[in-house]
Amino acid sequence: MNRLQAVHALGQSLWLDYIRRDLLSGGGLRRMIEEDAISGLTSNPAIFEKAIGGSSEYDEALRALVRAGVEDPAELFEQIAIEDIRLAADELRKVYDRTRAADGYVSLEVSPRLAHDTDGTVAQARRLWQAVGRANLMIKVPGTPAGVDALRTLIAEGINVNVTLLFSREAYRDVALAYIDGLEQWTQRGGDAASVASVASFFVSRIDAAMDAELMRRIADGAVHTERLQTLVGKVAIANARLAYQDYKSLYGEPRWQQLAQQHRARPQRLLWASTGTKNPAYRDTLYVEELIGVDTVNTVPPATLDAFRDHGEARSRLEYALGEARQVFDEIGALQLPFTEIVERLVVDGVQQFVDADDKLLAAVAKKRDAMRG
Repeated sequence: MNRLQAVHALGQSLWLDYIRRDLLSGGGLRRMIEEDAISGLTSNPAIFEKAIGGSSEYDEALRALVRAGVEDPAELFEQIAIEDIRLAADELRKVYDRTRAADGYVSLEVSPRLAHDTDGTVAQARRLWQAVGRANLMIKVPGTPAGVDALRTLIAEGINVNVTLLFSREAYRDVALAYIDGLEQWTQRGGDAASVASVASFFVSRIDAAMDAELMRRIADGAVHTERLQTLVGKVAIANARLAYQDYKSLYGEPRWQQLAQQHRARPQRLLWASTGTKNPAYRDTLYVEELIGVDTVNTVPPATLDAFRDHGEARSRLEYALGEARQVFDEIGALQLPFTEIVERLVVDGVQQFVDADDKLLAAVAKKRDAMRG
């Protein structure tokens, strides 16, 4: 049993935060499923931009589409992405079947330009769900207010959803309640709750990057309570995630959920830890994997972090470790009047914009390749 398999044995699912055609066609994903207990895959515009714009893997497929008369860069990308997602879903279908639909999912994101458009998100999600045609697909929608409303509607239609860009526990609670609302509607319509799955994705390292910057600015400015500020550096994201897991346990212990679970075999919406590669080189490169291992959670891991954990990670259940310390972190944030709420609100806005920027680069790269192929 390698270190990644040991994480799986502790009750956490590891998903790969990466996609590229050669990984799918060359047997790489299959080997990771078999050897590393990888049980899912996530994608986003930034990942696809690097895959398509930064390699020749898609040139043949693009050339065939251009010859067939497909001109619009967004349509060219979508057709390529759908093929990749189908290939990945088919590789993971055995995991999906073996776990009885608890795992084995592949995520495809709606356009980040729809982050504040509920109706547009729902319409595109429905279309992608039908186009991919795989039961182990998850449609990614952002955890904005519009995305939360879309989540409720999509779950009520039996469509699996991965909710992204979550940073605060308050936003998570809104997402969890919308998921439960949607499942109740789905079962009232005669749907099978056991066939629907969802994850709520907390972006972890971005919280520390933003909070550390604020802490270091105050320390550099000679703020009062410098020593107390220093104790918070590198601590906020993990504390936030650990307390969110306690929220998860509380929500899914309530009578409303228990009724759904017992009468309809409903599945909890698992917490997923995203953005788990460390951004600060001073931190251990496996930090956001090691500290967040816990039962019935998911960690979607970029390839470099996955390799690092396989090499030297420590597989121990630590998600419920030092909860008193986690609460103390947030007591200190309040006492020191740190702008945590404002920072995480800005992170949502910035996150949406980063995906829009990546989507712009992606479509520009596709258009450039299309034009070269015309010549």
